[in-house]
Amino acid sequence: MACAVVHFRTVRPKYIPNISWPVYSMDGEADGLVQLSEDSGRPRRVHGMLKLYYGINKEGKAAEQAESLDPCDINGAHFNPDLFLNKLRRECSLAELMDQETCMVKQIRSLDSDMQTLVYENYNKFISATDTIRKMKNDFKKMEDEMDCLSANMSAITEFSARISGTLQDQHEQITKLSGVHTLLRKLQFLFELPARLNKCLELQAYAQAVRSHRRARCVLQQYSHLPSFKGIQDDCHAIMDKLAQELRQKFRDGGSSAKDLSECVELLLQLDEPAEELCDKFLSHAQSRLETDLQGLEAEIRPYPSAPAVKDASAPRLSSTAAAGSPTDNSPKMSTIPSPTSNTDILEFIDRGCNEFVSSLCLVIASYQELFINHAQTGELASKNIPQMANGKLQAFVGDLAARYFSLVERRIQEEKGVGDNSLLVRALDRFHRRLQAVAKLLPGSPVPNQGTEIVIRAATERVKQYLSALQSFYMDSLTDVRQALATPRLSVVSASGAGGGALLGGSASSRDAPNSLPELLSSLSASILNQIKSVLASVHLFTAKDIAFSNKPYFKGEFCSQGVRESLVVSFIKFVCQSSRQFCESAGDKGGSTPPALLLLLSRLCLDYETSTISYILTLTDEQFLVQHHSPVTPVTTLCTEAREAAQKLLNHYVKVQGLIISQMLRKSVETRDWVNTIEPRNVRAVMKRVVEDTTSIDVQVGLLYEEGVRKAHSSDSSKRTFSVYSSSRQQARYAASYTPSAPMDTNLLSNIHKLFSERIDIFSSVEFNKVSVITGIIKISLKTFLECVRLRTFGRYGLQQIQVDCHYLQMYLWRFVSDENLVHFLLDEIVGSSAHRCLDPAPMEQSVIEVICERG
Repeated sequence: MACAVVHFRTVRPKYIPNISWPVYSMDGEADGLVQLSEDSGRPRRVHGMLKLYYGINKEGKAAEQAESLDPCDINGAHFNPDLFLNKLRRECSLAELMDQETCMVKQIRSLDSDMQTLVYENYNKFISATDTIRKMKNDFKKMEDEMDCLSANMSAITEFSARISGTLQDQHEQITKLSGVHTLLRKLQFLFELPARLNKCLELQAYAQAVRSHRRARCVLQQYSHLPSFKGIQDDCHAIMDKLAQELRQKFRDGGSSAKDLSECVELLLQLDEPAEELCDKFLSHAQSRLETDLQGLEAEIRPYPSAPAVKDASAPRLSSTAAAGSPTDNSPKMSTIPSPTSNTDILEFIDRGCNEFVSSLCLVIASYQELFINHAQTGELASKNIPQMANGKLQAFVGDLAARYFSLVERRIQEEKGVGDNSLLVRALDRFHRRLQAVAKLLPGSPVPNQGTEIVIRAATERVKQYLSALQSFYMDSLTDVRQALATPRLSVVSASGAGGGALLGGSASSRDAPNSLPELLSSLSASILNQIKSVLASVHLFTAKDIAFSNKPYFKGEFCSQGVRESLVVSFIKFVCQSSRQFCESAGDKGGSTPPALLLLLSRLCLDYETSTISYILTLTDEQFLVQHHSPVTPVTTLCTEAREAAQKLLNHYVKVQGLIISQMLRKSVETRDWVNTIEPRNVRAVMKRVVEDTTSIDVQVGLLYEEGVRKAHSSDSSKRTFSVYSSSRQQARYAASYTPSAPMDTNLLSNIHKLFSERIDIFSSVEFNKVSVITGIIKISLKTFLECVRLRTFGRYGLQQIQVDCHYLQMYLWRFVSDENLVHFLLDEIVGSSAHRCLDPAPMEQSVIEVICERG
């Protein structure tokens, strides 16, 4: 232990560096050594212990730490080695003391090595610093000598200047006095020469120079006006300036001056104390006369309509329809370009002229007026009169009045744009109109003129949307007219090789090579042409929201115009119009359904059904994507439009069934009413009307099959075509007739028939049909056979009359069962017809079934 202690005391002086070494840039050098060490691949912490001892951080700054008062802190200023040693002996074991000694030895060696390395590395810098200090001593000595010389020279100059000032003191005062007298004489000379100078300026029309000269002398003349000489000069100047003001007023009133000359006149008159309000009125009056000329030029381009009928025909918004081609097959119709009937120049030229002449002149007037009366700095008495506020009120009223007249002319010219062919011209004109009005907004903040111009643009866009809606409606009605004309052409065989009798479908015009000759072609052509027109209209309307259009950034064109203007007022309104106009075809009166061709009803029903399934969703999706419609305001949902279209399709198809059923029913009714069923001859053939019924039913089946799917039928029995024989020879039917034949029948046949009806399925004759061919044909056959049944119930039959009904019903059964969804329905109705004729037969003697079959097969 003692040895360790002695050794520790021996090494302590080496640990505490009390030697005063001249350290220069220790931190910088340390950093440099670290870099060198790292570059050489021998990384070690150079000067680490020195930095730790001196309390220097990584940035090279002394760490701000509180001074330690612990006498056992070996790095502190109050370190006591005896106390530290006693503490170690008390707290540490021998092994720990040995470890402590070893650690201190390592630290001491490291510090010695670092200090030695630092001295070696900074040796050259020490030498350089010594040379620099020696050189600085020499330079400062030379500089001290030069400063002493300079001080001596300055003292000599000061003494010499003082002697000169003392010598010239009397002469300086005399020169100053003479200079003041000379200046006063020059002013007096200017005053005495002022009348002549003003007259000369008046002759040369140098009005601005005359006013400046008078303003320079006005205060002096006013101050010394009590002296006769100055009073005379003042009177002469007043007379001359009155004459000058009169000439300026005359020049102002002539109106032939340019804007620059006019501004100069106003400025000079203000300097001559003319009333500011009167000058404002005169300035605006003069400007108004020039702007009135521009407005009259614009109004001259808007001539009155030549005649009411001509204007009506020319201004009716219309899209080109397929009538021009004689057929509705044009899949890429073009907009009609109807020129404006009231103007020789187009709308863009008109707006350009208005902007380049009227708006530009108005902006120049505003700028000049503001420079003279509002922004002009007022001094003296003018500042207390509050001229800018008065002048601004007059300017606002002036601009508002002229802008209202200009806007009226622009709206009149926009209203003449009835043709909807090229919408880009109108949009460009409105964009230019809106852009030029922004100059007025910058010159005259707070003016309502720019907002009024924006409202005009909004009204024009809204009116344009209405014109496009009207044009789409006209195009749709014209397309339907073309379809009706195509349907009105002579009948052509729909399927020449189908074997169906009579030719079922109305074809197109034989003279038109491209005319459609079938309902699918007509439907496809009509649907495609309408969709193309809608796309074309949307493309034209989309120009209002193009990015390069200034007013498209307005909130209206980003929101309400897209949602309410385009989507609701244009697209949704047109879809509703298609549905409503289609339903109107169902309101025609008459036994035969009025003048509407049944094929048109069928085609429109399929068109509305296609709209419900896909077209409406496609159109609205296209509109929303193209116009980025944001549904902030309530809009019509797609489901509502689809429901309306489906209802229209259902109503049209029901009406088609009714019309076709009434046509066949009319033939059956006349065939029953015009025949004497009591005295008729024995049947040898099927009546021609029954053949016609089968032919027409076949034609209708082919016609409906072109547009609608087949539908679902119940399973047919294997002997459906011979079902009539089995029905009429059944035990139930024989029992029904037997009561009529046997006088001692125990029960009335009417009662048997009524009991049978109670247990039969009820047949709804005029129920809604489904969107398929089987359902449609079933509805038509139900109406036809029900009419036949009711007509039979109103007639009385003889033996051969009953037999003729048997033959006719059997013939109908042979063919009609193929068209219906449930063959039992046809069996039941025909059974009722034969039963009713038997009840009303005076001599009910049914014909043998074999004979009926022979007659029908032969017929």
